[in-house]
Amino acid sequence: MSDRFPLAFSTLGCPNWTFEQAAEQAARHGYQALEVRLLNGEIIPADLGAEQRAAVRATLARHGMAICGLGLSTRFAFADAAERRANLDLLRRYIDLAADLNVPMVRTFGGPLTEGVSLEQAVGYVAEALNTAAPTAEQAGVTILLETHDAFCKGADVAKVLAQVPSQNVAAVWDVHHPFRMGEDIETTWRVIGPRVAHVHIKDARLRPDGSWQLVLLGEGEVPCRAVIELLDREGYQGMVAAEWEKKWHPEIEEPEVALPQHAEVLRQWMAAL
Repeated sequence: MSDRFPLAFSTLGCPNWTFEQAAEQAARHGYQALEVRLLNGEIIPADLGAEQRAAVRATLARHGMAICGLGLSTRFAFADAAERRANLDLLRRYIDLAADLNVPMVRTFGGPLTEGVSLEQAVGYVAEALNTAAPTAEQAGVTILLETHDAFCKGADVAKVLAQVPSQNVAAVWDVHHPFRMGEDIETTWRVIGPRVAHVHIKDARLRPDGSWQLVLLGEGEVPCRAVIELLDREGYQGMVAAEWEKKWHPEIEEPEVALPQHAEVLRQWMAAL
């Protein structure tokens, strides 16, 4: 029986692996796709050369693997219009790369608030940028995903942007940790952005005494990850669930050889119990 939700993992979780190793391990542990943030340990560039693109295609074919999305760091909550335009140009170039590699989605951030910019202004800046990029995405057959992250951690704030962006090629990626740590319960997140959620990042964490969060193996923290899976099933979600193990940014957490098989095993246990 196939998984209720196809599983992917982000290459952010295996910064010391080659792309070949990531694809091989994904296939070995039953993942159906990779979300590419890192390629051979480095942030994937928008201007990836023809030889490297061919190598990516060959690796995917060898392991029966696909890329479900590219993880970008583009962001638009800047007062400086030139900075927004530069990020918009980069987003368009990544859309072109995604189309060439047959990747259906690219992730973007809204960005943190900069000095002198209110959340209301940032919502307008991000919406303007996404509306401008939407025709490129539509023509390419690629969906731009705005993540619950930075100043837009809450689904309610992502919803404010998406309400101004009617294109069906602009959607949301629900990183389940960020809204939760900001005090937004999962039912509220789904209510405000559920119809536009095209992808899910799942990760678990435990609150430290100092108010920061420690990333932990799936099911060992405080984020209601299993309840998220149950909610997605109940609400008829049709997309992928991607394990986002942030080993690149948090080298102290478990190695990918431990974490990525563990995420697949736990997610399958939860899905089997639905």
